[in-house]
Amino acid sequence: MLKALIDVTPVTPRPSGVGLYVINLVRALQAIAQTSDTCEIETLLQPGLKDWLLRRAVIPPCGEAESIAGSPACHVWDLPVRMSAPMLQGAYHAKPLQQLLAQHLDQRFASPNIIHGTNYAVCPSRKAKTIMNIYDLTFIRYPEFVDRVVKTYRAQVERCLSWTDLVITISESSKRDIVEYLGVDASRVWVTPLASQYAPLPVLEYSGGIRASSSMKSSIGYDPTREILDDLAKTSSYDGQRPYLLFVSTIEPRKNIGTLIEAFNRLKANHRIDHALLLVGKKGWHYEPVFEAIAQSPWRDHIHHLNYLSQAQVQALYSQADAFVYPSFYEGFGLPILEAMTLGAPVVTANVSSLPEVGGDAALYADPRCPDELAEQIWRLLDDPSLRQCLVERGRLQAARFSWQRTAERTLEAYHQLL
Repeated sequence: MLKALIDVTPVTPRPSGVGLYVINLVRALQAIAQTSDTCEIETLLQPGLKDWLLRRAVIPPCGEAESIAGSPACHVWDLPVRMSAPMLQGAYHAKPLQQLLAQHLDQRFASPNIIHGTNYAVCPSRKAKTIMNIYDLTFIRYPEFVDRVVKTYRAQVERCLSWTDLVITISESSKRDIVEYLGVDASRVWVTPLASQYAPLPVLEYSGGIRASSSMKSSIGYDPTREILDDLAKTSSYDGQRPYLLFVSTIEPRKNIGTLIEAFNRLKANHRIDHALLLVGKKGWHYEPVFEAIAQSPWRDHIHHLNYLSQAQVQALYSQADAFVYPSFYEGFGLPILEAMTLGAPVVTANVSSLPEVGGDAALYADPRCPDELAEQIWRLLDDPSLRQCLVERGRLQAARFSWQRTAERTLEAYHQLL
């Protein structure tokens, strides 16, 4: 039987990005394992240095994070991240340390067949095959868009590649980058696309056949998320009265929010749209220019930043948005556009990296460096109800092509390929 050990260290009490990928992947793999005797899935969790020194719980009880990190199949490795990282660096330069680290890992975790590092690194092993996730190469292609920590990823990745048997990535676009910029043979790179974490909502049916905008839904008597949005309005600057354009992701330079705000200003000035712009996501790094752009906008009172929200709140916002706009400069996959499509929001996104691969013919595309082009595509969508309805219908079909079960099945194929 295949036995895989998956690193779930990126899972946190408030997971996002890699953490959400790990949660959904492990859940789907464990579901397959429960109905099959061909594989066994266990997980590895490393404590932070402070937690390790204080000998306290690594993951406090907290919903989804606890369901993975607190399960009986999850083993805490008695080696904090800040100690293992320099050990990995030393293992690259010194074979004896590499062998010592591999021996310790193999003995500690009963010699799995596969060791799967989920966050740009994987420990060496004497007996197991090793797999490393590389989601994108922002730190190589666009170093101006990453912080100091992420800038160190290249050295870490290149060291780990010396003992990694297979690389898993999340799009054909990222695979091409890994082959080109890291010199990895294409046969050693396996693509396992992501999927939305949300289930599709029921399709609205009413006379006219046009999907209701957020301002229309109350007039047709169908508003299943109204209570959630009303509660959100009580605790945020957005009062829930205006229709809105939606952006969901971390507030950081790569997401190109400044261009989105410029496009919004043009739509207000040239087409007098009544919409608000909602920016949903926690502050990442170098986010100050975004808030300066908001402060300088003539329509600053119509632009609202909503910090980390619950899944139910984000789902409600997606489902009621007149448009989801995602003009990112570079993405390994662009999961938010798939989430928007799953929940019935029409999408305008950038024509770069993996975004056209994920969006297919179900989105409108614009040059991310051109606010006029972005504004034009948003206006096309707002001004043409039949186009909006077409994109909603295509979006549901596009999103249905992706599922976490398929991601897990592809991951298992990668595991079996190595054995």
